[in-house]
Amino acid sequence: MATLVGIDEAGYGPLLGPLVVSAVGLEMPEGLLRADLWEVLTKAVSSQKRGLAGRLLIADSKKAYNRKKGIDPLRRSVLAGLHAWPNSPTTIETSGDILSLICPQLLDRVNLYPWYQKLAAQPLGHDAADISIAGGVLEKTMAARDISISSIQSRCLDVAFYNDRVGKVKNKSKVLFTEICSLIQQAFERDMSRTEPMQVIVDRQGGRINYQRELLRMFPEFSLSVIRQDETMSSYEMNRSERTMRIHLYIKADSKYLTVALASMASKYLREVMMESLNRYFCGLCDDLKPTAGYWQDGQRFIRDLSARLEPHQFDKQKLVRIL
Repeated sequence: MATLVGIDEAGYGPLLGPLVVSAVGLEMPEGLLRADLWEVLTKAVSSQKRGLAGRLLIADSKKAYNRKKGIDPLRRSVLAGLHAWPNSPTTIETSGDILSLICPQLLDRVNLYPWYQKLAAQPLGHDAADISIAGGVLEKTMAARDISISSIQSRCLDVAFYNDRVGKVKNKSKVLFTEICSLIQQAFERDMSRTEPMQVIVDRQGGRINYQRELLRMFPEFSLSVIRQDETMSSYEMNRSERTMRIHLYIKADSKYLTVALASMASKYLREVMMESLNRYFCGLCDDLKPTAGYWQDGQRFIRDLSARLEPHQFDKQKLVRIL
């Protein structure tokens, strides 16, 4: 059996709210590594919004989510994915249940923020029966092809934590890449008993092509060889103690690989859950305040509106506004 890990982020550019990076791992026969998993699992999933007929939408979160339809499509796919994961508990009822499962590090920090203090107890607002059915169909469809979910993990960088990291290294792309490598390391350590190389697909951002130096810095105990470096893909083989992993950084990987798309949706879902908590708190303090998605222009508007309505001691900008 082989392991395929997909990694993607949400919230790299915004002024407000967390940066979230997630990894989704699948165990499968090696012969399926190059297969179109949307086609292999077509009874349970689709990459298209039309014609779902009860199937799960798994796609780039930018296509799956829009503010008019709200968080429902993200929530349904992510919760059904968790339901199909053997490590998941029988019931997931609150935001705290999800964080405990896939991002426990954040639970130690959320109470530092007044706007997140009720986050862990917040009900998810989902249709539990529908999630159970959709997750069951996904699990059964995967099992028929000898596929299973091996891991769903996230790194959620709340603003104060993010600002501290960026302040130390003076580069937010390094902070993001560190979290990506942390997820890769976690997957590799969990996968140590496998004989086949672990395959990792990362959604590549920006125009950077060469990642050799950064990978060796993050994995100093590994040897590295370049498989390919060009405008669309940067691919490397890394070895340690007779164990191999191959890391592939693709442009628009979330539209080509189901694991990356689901990681994208998990990251976006966690970010939106936290933004909902932030908006709920501040709109409760200011009746006429318009909620924000946290992106640059509207984030600035939100800060101006808060400054006009609240006293400075009522919100800590060091915990609310990100370093860019």
